[in-house]
Amino acid sequence: MTAAGPLITAAELAELEAAVGRAFAGGDDRHLRVLGYGEISSVLAWDTARGPVAVKRLPPFPDRPRFDAYAATVADYLAALAAGGVTPVTTELASAAAPGGAVVAYLVQPILPAATLGPRRLAVAGGDEVEHVLAAIVERAVAVVDGRRGLDAQLSNWAIDGERLVYLDVSTPMLRDDAGGERLDGEVFLASLPWALRPVVSRFLLRDILATYYDPRGAVLDLLGNLHKERLARHLPVGLAVAARHVRPAITAAEVDRYYRADARSWALLQRLRRLDRAWQLRVRRRPYPFLLPGPIAR
Repeated sequence: MTAAGPLITAAELAELEAAVGRAFAGGDDRHLRVLGYGEISSVLAWDTARGPVAVKRLPPFPDRPRFDAYAATVADYLAALAAGGVTPVTTELASAAAPGGAVVAYLVQPILPAATLGPRRLAVAGGDEVEHVLAAIVERAVAVVDGRRGLDAQLSNWAIDGERLVYLDVSTPMLRDDAGGERLDGEVFLASLPWALRPVVSRFLLRDILATYYDPRGAVLDLLGNLHKERLARHLPVGLAVAARHVRPAITAAEVDRYYRADARSWALLQRLRRLDRAWQLRVRRRPYPFLLPGPIAR
């Protein structure tokens, strides 16, 4: 909560949830203002008395204690990022009770100017600025990432305002406990997958995906691979040179290409399965599909 009050009020949250509910019921989110598509969910713009905010609906929590545990993990993650030299954008969690004791929740953040977002900035940047931005991201990633703290350092998760670098995506807080287990409730965040796939994804794919972000070299490799997705592969030579100053063994262009192709195939498969499941729920079972899926993602 900011000094002037919450970014979104309870009444505004109720209006937002009603609008999202209409999208669930019909499988159509065209009445919503989508700011961007992530692999898990969409980021929406919503008008409030204090101005528009960016909101991301989280998977439903089955009860208040599990939501409270998630909220505590997010708070600890924000503090861990700041302690490691990463500045997270102002972030609030807004929640409301749902039928059956469940909790619906949204991550709420101020909307930053589009020109400051990482991909937009590098799309128009010259050589010196490209190196400066990528070096700043890599330096922060290798400083904060260790076996206990993870970071998804891809370009779309950053905003650059002058010399200030701000981190945006904290919906999946990457923190491990003393035993090396994930503090994030994976069952909640896998709920948008068809039920038969959840054990397999939880045991194998999710573990491998998250492991990348707890390794400094893996986080940097993912950042460089993401340049392909953002149609910024022309900046890869600069990125490789920056990475070589911070991680060993040095990352090669061939390694980046292999990593990105495998990563893109995995996420594309999961998205196809989720869309098929949504069609099954809506058309065959005649039930609302309670997740906002991203639209087509260029890879």
